[in-house]
Amino acid sequence: MGVLFDELAAASEQARETSERNLKVAAFAAVLGRLGPDEIEPTVAFLTGTTRLGRIGVGWATLADVRPRSATEPTLTVAEVDRAIVEIAAMGGAGVVALRRERLSGLSSVMTAREQRLLFAVLGGELRQGAQEGVMTTAVAKAAGVPVGAVRRGAMMAGDLGVAARVALADGRTALDAISIAALRPVQPMLASSAADVAEVLGGGGPASVEWKLDGARIQAHRQGNEVALFTRNLNDVTERLPGVVSVVRGLPGGDLVLDGEAMGMLDGGSPRRFQDTMADFGADDSTGRGSGLRAFFFDIMMADGSAVHDQPLSVRRALLAETVPSAARLPSIVTADPAVAARFLEQAVASGHEGVMVKGLDQPYAAGRRGAAWRKVKPVHTFVLVVLAVEWGHGRRTGWLSNLHLGARDLDGGFVMVGKTFKGMTDEILRWQTERFLGLEIGREGHVVHVEPVQVVEIAVDGVQRSTRYPGGVALRFARVRRYREDKSAAAGDDIDVVRRLL
Repeated sequence: MGVLFDELAAASEQARETSERNLKVAAFAAVLGRLGPDEIEPTVAFLTGTTRLGRIGVGWATLADVRPRSATEPTLTVAEVDRAIVEIAAMGGAGVVALRRERLSGLSSVMTAREQRLLFAVLGGELRQGAQEGVMTTAVAKAAGVPVGAVRRGAMMAGDLGVAARVALADGRTALDAISIAALRPVQPMLASSAADVAEVLGGGGPASVEWKLDGARIQAHRQGNEVALFTRNLNDVTERLPGVVSVVRGLPGGDLVLDGEAMGMLDGGSPRRFQDTMADFGADDSTGRGSGLRAFFFDIMMADGSAVHDQPLSVRRALLAETVPSAARLPSIVTADPAVAARFLEQAVASGHEGVMVKGLDQPYAAGRRGAAWRKVKPVHTFVLVVLAVEWGHGRRTGWLSNLHLGARDLDGGFVMVGKTFKGMTDEILRWQTERFLGLEIGREGHVVHVEPVQVVEIAVDGVQRSTRYPGGVALRFARVRRYREDKSAAAGDDIDVVRRLL
């Protein structure tokens, strides 16, 4: 008999109940050390809030109707739960929602209450235990008796922490170190942290690479012989959607290669298409051919002419990229240590319709899957002062709190027009405060939405705005998050709809 799913649920609750990272690591390591080889990958996925298959088409709308009684004793193994999830994911056709709900009801009816909590949190994407991949990586290293760096590197090369964990725990350090980058097998992309301005990043140090930051879709391009594969930042295969990019990659010089870049739609004049248009084409069914017009702009290379180069410094990779990819398919970039030069380059990027710039250390390797100071993104942050029109009751960890804000700008006739929603940027303290505040301003309800008197002003940060047919103002906020509530301003002092539209 394998490890019980209840043991994972117990470890998850231990992690949630402590703020000590070492205790979270110990709870996970204790479970990992008891697993059989086939249980490792699903366990790593479950305890980091997902499944081996990622999202499987089951959300809180489905889960809300699954309310079985709980079992008093655990009986299900990790492998049994994993197999059930694979079965649920494979369901399709007419009535699939009802079929999935029925299967979930049967599965959860033989679970203990804490097993049900873990399963629902994983499927609903709401696992909150303060333990993401960093904690799990350390737990795998502890359970396997290997350095954390070796596990991190293995996950980078395999493109999956679960795979690296299975190798580390089942086969040991030698096998873990043998995992290497390979064409046609995606690796986790290197990520950037944010900075307020280029002067903060350069900070009197040596020269750095400064390149335009596009507002497109991240892609990873692989070529082995004549075969080309394209992957998203989440490592999903999108080769069939982007025939134009496939053709470009296939025609590049050299042998096997792996490139990192962005796909974007461009207008005839050379300016970028709107983000939502690029993403609509990028996400369209491959039979429509809508992705054929998207262009690729590459900014890094991890394998060149069949040789792995990800551990080489960026200065070397830049040169290899220039030798491999023509300038028309590379991002504009400069090398400078001068903040004024970098700031002008940032202005050029924004004036050309792009998000901002990336500033990268020339001596740094490609640290796949890592977010740190080696790559820093700098882009203008826009803020609006808006009015809260309604609030939605939260679910998952936010059950019992008013969470998602409906945001309005002043209309020219003196009323308010909705421009978006957000539940980002809220601490538990803010959630508690706004629940009490908006219940006191309630003027009516519609399902899970509480409509409120439009008097509370909130400062919202956004990455931009986009045209929208969903909202009557014809515009919607992009990546909105709460910065602070403005008790010093009245609703009449909020930004009007024309101020929001100007950001288009």
